[in-house]
Amino acid sequence: MKADLILFNGKIHSFNTETPNITAVAIKDGKFIAVGNDSNVMEFASETTKIIDLHNRRVVPGINDSHIHLIRGGLNYNLELRWDGVPSLADALRMLKEQVDRTPNPQWVRVVGGWSEFQFAERRMPTLEEINAIAPETPVFILHLYDRAIMNRAALKAVGYTKNTPAPPGGQIERDSNGEPTGLIIATPNAMILYSTLAKGPTLSYEHQINSTRHFMKELNRFGITSVIDAGGGFQNFPDDYKVVNELNEKKQLTVRIAYNLFTQKPKHEFEDFEDWIDTVKLYQGDDMYRHNGAGEMLVFSAADFEDFLQPRPDLPENMEADLEKVVRLLVENRWPFRLHATYNESITRFLNVFEKVNQDIPFNGLPWIFDHAETIDERNIERVKILGGGIAVQSRMAYQGEYFTDRYGAKAAENTPPIKKMLEMEVPVGGGSDATRVSSYNPWVSMYWMTVGKTVGGLQLYNESRLSRETALELYTRGSAWFSQEQAKKGDIKTGMFADLVVLDRDYFNIDDEDIKKIESDLTIVDGKIVYANGDFSSFSPPHIPILPDWSPTNIYNGYPVRSNLQNAIEKKAKETAKPGLTSQIHSCSGSCDVHAHSHDVARLSNIPINNYNAFWGALGCSCFAF
Repeated sequence: MKADLILFNGKIHSFNTETPNITAVAIKDGKFIAVGNDSNVMEFASETTKIIDLHNRRVVPGINDSHIHLIRGGLNYNLELRWDGVPSLADALRMLKEQVDRTPNPQWVRVVGGWSEFQFAERRMPTLEEINAIAPETPVFILHLYDRAIMNRAALKAVGYTKNTPAPPGGQIERDSNGEPTGLIIATPNAMILYSTLAKGPTLSYEHQINSTRHFMKELNRFGITSVIDAGGGFQNFPDDYKVVNELNEKKQLTVRIAYNLFTQKPKHEFEDFEDWIDTVKLYQGDDMYRHNGAGEMLVFSAADFEDFLQPRPDLPENMEADLEKVVRLLVENRWPFRLHATYNESITRFLNVFEKVNQDIPFNGLPWIFDHAETIDERNIERVKILGGGIAVQSRMAYQGEYFTDRYGAKAAENTPPIKKMLEMEVPVGGGSDATRVSSYNPWVSMYWMTVGKTVGGLQLYNESRLSRETALELYTRGSAWFSQEQAKKGDIKTGMFADLVVLDRDYFNIDDEDIKKIESDLTIVDGKIVYANGDFSSFSPPHIPILPDWSPTNIYNGYPVRSNLQNAIEKKAKETAKPGLTSQIHSCSGSCDVHAHSHDVARLSNIPINNYNAFWGALGCSCFAF
């Protein structure tokens, strides 16, 4: 047997200890047919084999995000201005102004997640005054985590929010002294007000959604992502919103493997949703590039414990158990794997009570099931998960809101959010992921930085003793994640017989400074034995360029996630060192003390964590004065 492709002269990382010191791989028909040293692997070469010298570069298995929203993200990627990784608010506002000038009527400019105010050198959010000055006529919608959204006057007009518009349960439309909406909408803590408002915006045409999804996958390939599990999502409807990825798969144009879960769509009709899908969707239907993966992450709306750490923990309604039990019984009876959004230990306790009750009547008996997130799960509940045969998919949400959690619950509680080391010690399956694109960024190396260095994107040291080794973090994002689609025998490692998915990194993950982990990109990404992304020394192998549609798309200018240069880091550090209270006060649109909370804005602005005292600075529902 001769290879289609051989890579040699590399530093290839495999979790297979039986084959140490790997320098070369041979690939045929999308699988590894040989893994070993250069001389052994070269025996598989023929006159038609493509051979690539890796120049002693670090190679790792393809990255697998076990919880992301690729399908929804792809439909909107070319619409969205991404602030992921932008080092200063000044840069972010400049980008916003440039995009406002480019965006045609009636389209909006949207910044939808993936950023935190703490990543900015100024350590603050944009103000409504700044947004309205930049965009007096073009609608602007800026989503901050699942906490709040900032809308300019044009966006308020576009969505029809007026003095008489009621806020939905669990949401707040902030109003001025005359009762008019200011442009700030707040999840208190139900994020549905954020979902539903964003959904009012114009969408791309089907042709442009195809193009947008291809570019989003290319962006994921840029960071070495070769596989994902799509966790469904709000306002992501099946099968309509899946037509794009289905068509791309039929045309062999997917560059990321996708396993998708089905997310309930109709509150109070969740049982009917899943009953219908069980009758019409065959479990695991599809192929190795695009396949069904079960139910979730939303099973019933009454079980949604939103992770807004600026708000108190929500108490789930009394009817939750009955709603959830009905759906879980249906899924277990039909042997459908399922996953459930679960942030807080208190919620997890109640969920497990339901699962154990169902298990007594209809044994799970090896049926794969998953808790997503589990930031505050305790050891007793981890043990209960293990007994029922479940796994826990963790995401880097704390990297973006760890400051909020710490201020509310304290540094000691934050040390184990989530308690990944304890999960691994107790031998529960754990997969790494991001929950991109509306909360965290899709960049997996920021996630691995968070796991191994223990810091937020704003630099707050969350973890010390609970930090993971670099190898363990990588394993969670590769071999660990494969369990969550029951493909651990097919992918997650560089091993003979497994899918030929790998990444040649632009720097050695195992031998660089901590802060450089966030800067890692791929120089060569291979999926199913095919080169899907190439850069730097390997640019000559790059697939043909795909034009970005529409031509006014932010993607045409900003090219997704900006990896910081050393110069940018130096400028940011200098700016923080030389910042003066007077200048900061001028940047902020208000000064002095808040009439409602009587705190000092200057103290808050200039602190390392600008929300030093939750009760004093933010208040029970969140102080809104920062937004004006």
